[in-house]
Amino acid sequence: MKERAKIIFIHGASSSGKTTLARAVQAQITEPFWHVSIDHIRDSGVLPMGRFRQGDFEWTEYRDSFFEGFHRSLVAYASAGNNLLLEHILEEPQWTSNLALLLEPFDVFFVGLHCDLDDLVKRETLRGDRRTGSAADDFRRVHQGQRYDLELPAGQTTADYAARLLSAWTARRSPSVFEELALQARGVADRPAK
Repeated sequence: MKERAKIIFIHGASSSGKTTLARAVQAQITEPFWHVSIDHIRDSGVLPMGRFRQGDFEWTEYRDSFFEGFHRSLVAYASAGNNLLLEHILEEPQWTSNLALLLEPFDVFFVGLHCDLDDLVKRETLRGDRRTGSAADDFRRVHQGQRYDLELPAGQTTADYAARLLSAWTARRSPSVFEELALQARGVADRPAK
Protein backbone atom coordinates (compact mmCIF):
# COMPACT_ATOMS: atom_id res chain seq x y z
CA MET A 1 0.00 0.00 0.00
CA LYS A 2 1.30 3.43 -0.96
CA GLU A 3 2.26 5.64 1.98
CA ARG A 4 0.24 8.85 2.27
CA ALA A 5 1.99 11.95 1.02
CA LYS A 6 3.67 14.26 3.48
CA ILE A 7 3.27 18.04 3.49
CA ILE A 8 5.45 20.46 5.42
CA PHE A 9 3.43 23.69 5.41
CA ILE A 10 5.51 26.80 6.18
CA HIS A 11 3.29 29.76 7.04
CA GLY A 12 4.47 33.29 7.70
CA ALA A 13 4.32 36.89 6.61
CA SER A 14 5.46 38.07 3.21
CA SER A 15 9.29 38.38 3.22
CA SER A 16 9.65 36.33 6.43
CA GLY A 17 12.08 33.84 4.83
CA LYS A 18 9.72 31.02 3.86
CA THR A 19 11.41 30.39 0.51
CA THR A 20 14.91 30.39 1.98
CA LEU A 21 13.83 27.99 4.71
CA ALA A 22 12.01 25.69 2.28
CA ARG A 23 15.11 25.48 0.08
CA ALA A 24 17.32 24.68 3.09
CA VAL A 25 14.96 21.94 4.26
CA GLN A 26 14.60 20.52 0.72
CA ALA A 27 18.39 20.26 0.48
CA GLN A 28 18.64 18.25 3.71
CA ILE A 29 15.49 16.18 4.17
CA THR A 30 15.88 12.45 3.61
CA GLU A 31 13.04 12.11 1.05
CA PRO A 32 12.26 14.06 -2.12
CA PHE A 33 9.87 16.98 -1.54
CA TRP A 34 8.43 19.34 -4.15
CA HIS A 35 8.82 22.99 -3.18
CA VAL A 36 5.48 24.66 -4.01
CA SER A 37 4.44 28.30 -3.64
CA ILE A 38 2.35 31.04 -5.18
CA ASP A 39 5.59 32.84 -6.10
CA HIS A 40 6.62 29.92 -8.32
CA ILE A 41 3.40 30.23 -10.28
CA ARG A 42 3.60 34.01 -10.50
CA ASP A 43 7.29 34.12 -11.43
CA SER A 44 7.07 31.31 -14.01
CA GLY A 45 4.75 33.27 -16.25
CA VAL A 46 1.71 31.07 -15.66
CA LEU A 47 -0.24 34.16 -14.57
CA PRO A 48 -0.46 37.12 -16.97
CA MET A 49 1.02 39.43 -14.32
CA GLY A 50 1.99 42.13 -16.82
CA ARG A 51 -1.61 42.33 -18.01
CA PHE A 52 -2.87 42.58 -14.42
CA ARG A 53 -0.33 45.33 -13.67
CA GLN A 54 -1.31 47.23 -16.83
CA GLY A 55 -4.95 47.09 -15.81
CA ASP A 56 -6.09 44.89 -18.71
CA PHE A 57 -7.57 42.53 -16.12
CA GLU A 58 -8.76 43.32 -12.60
CA TRP A 59 -7.00 41.01 -10.11
CA THR A 60 -9.89 41.17 -7.61
CA GLU A 61 -12.16 39.50 -10.20
CA TYR A 62 -9.83 36.50 -10.56
CA ARG A 63 -8.20 36.29 -7.12
CA ASP A 64 -10.67 33.87 -5.48
CA SER A 65 -10.67 31.41 -8.38
CA PHE A 66 -6.85 31.56 -8.57
CA PHE A 67 -6.41 30.64 -4.90
CA GLU A 68 -9.14 27.99 -5.05
CA GLY A 69 -7.30 26.43 -7.99
CA PHE A 70 -3.95 26.64 -6.20
CA HIS A 71 -5.36 24.95 -3.11
CA ARG A 72 -6.94 22.17 -5.19
CA SER A 73 -3.67 21.67 -7.07
CA LEU A 74 -1.99 20.77 -3.78
CA VAL A 75 -4.45 17.91 -3.38
CA ALA A 76 -3.70 16.72 -6.92
CA TYR A 77 0.07 16.73 -6.34
CA ALA A 78 -0.19 14.96 -2.98
CA SER A 79 -2.82 12.47 -4.21
CA ALA A 80 -0.35 11.38 -6.88
CA GLY A 81 2.11 10.52 -4.08
CA ASN A 82 4.28 13.65 -4.09
CA ASN A 83 5.61 15.04 -0.82
CA LEU A 84 5.28 18.83 -0.63
CA LEU A 85 7.19 21.64 1.00
CA LEU A 86 4.46 24.24 0.86
CA GLU A 87 5.03 27.89 1.60
CA HIS A 88 1.89 29.95 1.79
CA ILE A 89 0.25 32.89 3.55
CA LEU A 90 -3.21 32.18 4.90
CA GLU A 91 -4.63 35.57 3.95
CA GLU A 92 -8.29 34.76 4.45
CA PRO A 93 -9.65 33.36 7.75
CA GLN A 94 -11.58 30.52 6.06
CA TRP A 95 -8.51 29.25 4.20
CA THR A 96 -7.20 27.44 7.28
CA SER A 97 -10.28 25.26 7.76
CA ASN A 98 -10.76 24.85 3.98
CA LEU A 99 -7.18 23.62 3.57
CA ALA A 100 -7.47 21.40 6.64
CA LEU A 101 -10.39 19.62 4.96
CA LEU A 102 -8.74 19.48 1.53
CA LEU A 103 -5.46 18.16 2.95
CA GLU A 104 -7.07 15.78 5.45
CA PRO A 105 -5.88 12.61 3.64
CA PHE A 106 -2.22 13.67 3.98
CA ASP A 107 0.40 13.93 6.72
CA VAL A 108 0.52 17.72 7.22
CA PHE A 109 3.07 19.37 9.53
CA PHE A 110 2.15 23.02 10.10
CA VAL A 111 5.03 25.41 10.79
CA GLY A 112 4.71 29.06 11.84
CA LEU A 113 7.70 31.17 10.78
CA HIS A 114 8.00 34.45 12.69
CA CYS A 115 10.08 37.50 11.81
CA ASP A 116 10.55 40.90 13.47
CA LEU A 117 8.61 43.73 11.87
CA ASP A 118 11.74 45.81 11.19
CA ASP A 119 13.35 42.88 9.37
CA LEU A 120 10.19 42.26 7.32
CA VAL A 121 10.03 45.89 6.20
CA LYS A 122 13.74 45.91 5.26
CA ARG A 123 13.42 42.67 3.30
CA GLU A 124 10.30 43.89 1.51
CA THR A 125 12.11 47.09 0.49
CA LEU A 126 15.18 45.19 -0.74
CA ARG A 127 13.06 42.75 -2.75
CA GLY A 128 11.11 45.46 -4.51
CA ASP A 129 8.59 42.94 -5.86
CA ARG A 130 5.96 43.30 -3.15
CA ARG A 131 3.30 45.92 -2.54
CA THR A 132 4.79 48.31 0.01
CA GLY A 133 3.23 47.63 3.39
CA SER A 134 2.17 44.04 2.67
CA ALA A 135 4.78 42.61 5.06
CA ALA A 136 3.61 44.91 7.89
CA ASP A 137 -0.03 44.00 7.15
CA ASP A 138 0.85 40.31 7.29
CA PHE A 139 2.90 40.77 10.47
CA ARG A 140 -0.16 42.10 12.27
CA ARG A 141 -2.55 39.36 11.25
CA VAL A 142 -1.25 36.11 9.73
CA HIS A 143 -0.37 34.39 13.00
CA GLN A 144 -3.47 35.57 14.87
CA GLY A 145 -5.54 32.62 16.01
CA GLN A 146 -3.25 30.06 14.36
CA ARG A 147 -1.98 26.95 16.11
CA TYR A 148 1.11 25.19 14.80
CA ASP A 149 2.91 21.90 15.14
CA LEU A 150 6.10 23.98 15.34
CA GLU A 151 6.70 27.70 15.80
CA LEU A 152 10.03 29.19 14.75
CA PRO A 153 10.62 32.44 16.64
CA ALA A 154 12.15 35.52 15.07
CA GLY A 155 15.87 36.19 15.11
CA GLN A 156 17.49 32.88 14.18
CA THR A 157 19.54 31.86 11.17
CA THR A 158 18.16 29.80 8.31
CA ALA A 159 20.47 26.95 9.35
CA ASP A 160 19.03 27.03 12.89
CA TYR A 161 15.46 27.14 11.59
CA ALA A 162 16.09 24.23 9.22
CA ALA A 163 17.72 22.14 11.95
CA ARG A 164 14.82 22.79 14.34
CA LEU A 165 12.24 22.04 11.67
CA LEU A 166 13.90 18.78 10.60
CA SER A 167 14.30 17.66 14.22
CA ALA A 168 10.65 18.43 15.03
CA TRP A 169 9.53 16.80 11.77
CA THR A 170 11.36 13.59 12.64
CA ALA A 171 9.88 13.55 16.17
CA ARG A 172 6.34 14.61 15.19
CA ARG A 173 3.36 12.92 16.74
CA SER A 174 -0.23 12.45 15.73
CA PRO A 175 -2.67 14.08 15.64
CA SER A 176 -1.19 17.11 13.96
CA VAL A 177 -2.78 20.53 14.20
CA PHE A 178 -4.21 20.12 10.69
CA GLU A 179 -5.80 16.79 11.63
CA GLU A 180 -7.46 18.48 14.62
CA LEU A 181 -8.59 21.42 12.46
CA ALA A 182 -10.09 19.05 9.88
CA LEU A 183 -12.02 17.22 12.59
CA GLN A 184 -13.31 20.54 13.94
CA ALA A 185 -14.26 21.78 10.48
CA ARG A 186 -15.89 18.44 9.62
CA GLY A 187 -17.82 18.50 12.90
CA VAL A 188 -19.29 21.85 11.93
CA ALA A 189 -19.86 20.75 8.32
CA ASP A 190 -21.51 17.47 9.33
CA ARG A 191 -23.92 19.01 11.83
CA PRO A 192 -27.52 18.91 10.60
CA ALA A 193 -29.08 22.30 9.94
CA LYS A 194 -31.59 23.47 12.55
